[in-house]
Amino acid sequence: MLSRIYIKNFALIDTLEVSLHNGLQVITGETGAGKSIILGALRLILGERADVKSISKAEEKSIVETEFSLNNQFKKFFIENDLDYEHQTIIRREILPSGKSRAFINDVPVTLDILRELSSKLIDIHSQFETSNLFTSEYQFKIIDGLSENKTLVEDYQNDFFDFQSLKTQLKKLQTQLSESRKEGDYKEFLLNELEELKLDDIHYEELQNQLSVQENAEMISENLAQVLARFHQEEIGILSFFNEAKNKLSKIAEVSNGFSELDERLETSFVELKDIISELENEAEKIEINPENLALLIELNSRINNLFVKHNVSDINDLREIRDQLSGDQKGASELEENIAEIEEKISKKEKTLQSLAEKLSKNRKKSVPVFIKKAEELLKKLGLEKAKVDIELQDSADFNQFGKENIQLLFQANSGFPLKPIQTAISGGERSRVMLAVKKIIAESDELPTLILDEIDTGVSGKVAEEIGNLMREMSTDMQLIVISHLAQVAAKGNNNYKVVKQDISGKTQSTIIALNDEEKLNEIAQLLSGSKITEAALAQAKELIG
Repeated sequence: MLSRIYIKNFALIDTLEVSLHNGLQVITGETGAGKSIILGALRLILGERADVKSISKAEEKSIVETEFSLNNQFKKFFIENDLDYEHQTIIRREILPSGKSRAFINDVPVTLDILRELSSKLIDIHSQFETSNLFTSEYQFKIIDGLSENKTLVEDYQNDFFDFQSLKTQLKKLQTQLSESRKEGDYKEFLLNELEELKLDDIHYEELQNQLSVQENAEMISENLAQVLARFHQEEIGILSFFNEAKNKLSKIAEVSNGFSELDERLETSFVELKDIISELENEAEKIEINPENLALLIELNSRINNLFVKHNVSDINDLREIRDQLSGDQKGASELEENIAEIEEKISKKEKTLQSLAEKLSKNRKKSVPVFIKKAEELLKKLGLEKAKVDIELQDSADFNQFGKENIQLLFQANSGFPLKPIQTAISGGERSRVMLAVKKIIAESDELPTLILDEIDTGVSGKVAEEIGNLMREMSTDMQLIVISHLAQVAAKGNNNYKVVKQDISGKTQSTIIALNDEEKLNEIAQLLSGSKITEAALAQAKELIG
């Protein structure tokens, strides 16, 4: 319930504060007094766009603050959004002189999205020209689902439906990825096979280059090694023979002169080293094999590696290994995509079965409630002066699931007898819209927990008996909810549990709007004035008393 409104520095309002109560709260006032300004301020609480032009004193901020009496069913919202739950919750919107706006719930700053989500659960403002939502499938399903007591079923269905939509989005994304992957899949597979055939992990590129060089120059190496070894081993004039002779002579010198001992040792060491070198040269010479077939294989392998260097624009064998691993990962990624797609398709199939079951239950309940809606609506419309009006709800099966089940809805209407029912958006006239909307709101109020409902002059253009019936309907609606009505009708004002008047007055040379709560006498005079105009007559007072009852 909306229990308090506080407005400061907004349009013609300097400061306004009013306490509201449960039941039917009726607000009256002359045209231009500022009723629409109050509604405009309340729309800021609903998260609508703030306009810096609304600030009266440009150097000060504008404030709109509302206080709601909440029950424990709202605790979940507060917990989910990390807000402090208070039974008396204050929602505030501020417009700064810079044009920026801020929103607060119990003094905690919040985004407009959070503000809208909470306020939409608390307050519904309906003006006489705001009947377009009556034409939407969402609103029409809301009407029939309220009568069908489908609230929990709709919540279950929509939770599954949004999961279903999410899965379909994921599936489409994965299928796109797989399609793109397959476009280059064959070429990537060819590149991968080409790299894997080389067995890159077994190739030591530097050793390969050495082997290739040796094979390409095997004849020259073998020839030169033979000549070197021949020089070492040649009898009498070979290097090894001369070296051995020199070593023996130096040893004799060292025996008689200590000064040559170190040189003798060094020469002995060199001789041992030389013999070791000769031994290794002999071993290497034995390994040298002139093998054209092996050379051809080495040349081919080297050529393949160099071609891959050029193809992949790299110059190192490790780079080729990385490219191979990347291509292998891409192949595995495609396989994983296929597995993920199959998994999601299975989930979608299961979800479809669940949705089908829930949609059938929803449809069954709705079809049972259509006659109930028709009876209630036509009875209410008759009271509201549309004696010949006929309504119907048409439910048609849909090929695909939608947010409300597996069917489409169409609210049909006809104000005159002898004519076929048509979709309400094409059949209803401007003068009929407000009364049809009031009848619908009444039906919804009986079957659903509506938030605080504000009706802004939706009774315009009616009088007499119809006006009396509108007042009665509003009084009935207010027994289960807080109904705030802005009206020019005395018949409606007379039904108010609490009455208020918006007035405009000059204060210190400046026009200002405010709202005042009326006591019983002031309420009587206000109703009489609505009946007779500016001059209140005794007859008007008597009629006002009769209306109040």
